[in-house]
Amino acid sequence: MQLLNNIKGDKLIWAIAALLAIFSFLPVYSAASNLAYVGGTGNTFSYFVKHFMHLFLGFAIMYGVHKIPYRFFRGLSMIMIPIVLVLLIVTMLQGTTIEGANASRWIQIPFVGMSFQTSTLAAVVLMVYVARYLSKVHDKNITFKETLLPLWTPVFFVLILILPANFSTTAIIFLMVMMLSFIGGYPIKYLAIIIGSGVVVLSLFILTAKAFPGAMPNRVDTWMSRIENFTNEEASDSDYQIEKAKIAIASGNIFGVGPGKSKQKNLLPQSSSDFIFAIIIEEYGLVGGLFLLVMYSWLLFRIVIVSQKADTVFGKLLVLGVGLPIVFQALINMAVAVELFPVTGQTLPLISSGGTSIWMTCLAIGIILSVSAKRQEIKESEYQEENPLEILSETI
Repeated sequence: MQLLNNIKGDKLIWAIAALLAIFSFLPVYSAASNLAYVGGTGNTFSYFVKHFMHLFLGFAIMYGVHKIPYRFFRGLSMIMIPIVLVLLIVTMLQGTTIEGANASRWIQIPFVGMSFQTSTLAAVVLMVYVARYLSKVHDKNITFKETLLPLWTPVFFVLILILPANFSTTAIIFLMVMMLSFIGGYPIKYLAIIIGSGVVVLSLFILTAKAFPGAMPNRVDTWMSRIENFTNEEASDSDYQIEKAKIAIASGNIFGVGPGKSKQKNLLPQSSSDFIFAIIIEEYGLVGGLFLLVMYSWLLFRIVIVSQKADTVFGKLLVLGVGLPIVFQALINMAVAVELFPVTGQTLPLISSGGTSIWMTCLAIGIILSVSAKRQEIKESEYQEENPLEILSETI
């Protein structure tokens, strides 16, 4: 009970996060059977426990972060940017490849034997950093040259270090930075220059990778094949994931086949992470899919409300910077499952299994709650000032 009394911030965001986390247990437990039997152990309960521990640690992060006054994140972003760049460099230099494609996305955490996807941390830190800079120059006349070093140089290095191993994450971060910059009042003509420069850099990277395939590990061929498969109406062996996902969705109908009764979970790769939305629709039907869509839409609505009520420009931009990518990633994951978007490898926030994605989502939500907690604190102080009898009753 004491813990509940210490919870601050937007109660609806807490409720949405809790509902998504609770809902995730049955689909993850069901879909994990594929991993359990393919791995040879046959023990699905261990995946249930692992998912529980990931969520428990995630909510602990959310609780701890939401107690930190959000103004401190301004300075922390400055400290964390160099750390994130070092982590990304270490990750890239591992040179991990799978079937010739770059797979250097994780680093091993010493002593605990766990892996950590550095790009997800980099995404949150970068959005906080961009929000800090945009709030600093808000309502000021700035030139493009003035913003190159303090704003776009860190953005460029973060993106270029993530790009070889993870194009979809790079694209999402870039799009979110552009959106936040637009909302933050950054001149549109300068944004056009950045977007054009981004297209040029990406084109040069792809051309270089094609011309010198042995120069460095990359996933250009994987990106190209996914786009070709998405645009090609004729089915091929490479469409295996999408075909199984579509079968799962078609089998769900309105109310689904029932919890744990999915058949495609045994055939669909990444059924507990990238394609868990398809398994959810198969087991819980259209009702389950709409439930998730409503939850993420509700979360988006609350993020906008918290942003509008923030007491500073930094608070407003901070909430949008770390909050919008959560909802956008969820929509991308759902769109992939129903073949509205090429396969990206993005997880469903707070639903899919996987430690790093859960922890960083909880970190972002904790930051949002920190901003809303400050607003709540201001309202309480204003109420006490207007009601001196309240203060007198507390002292007595």
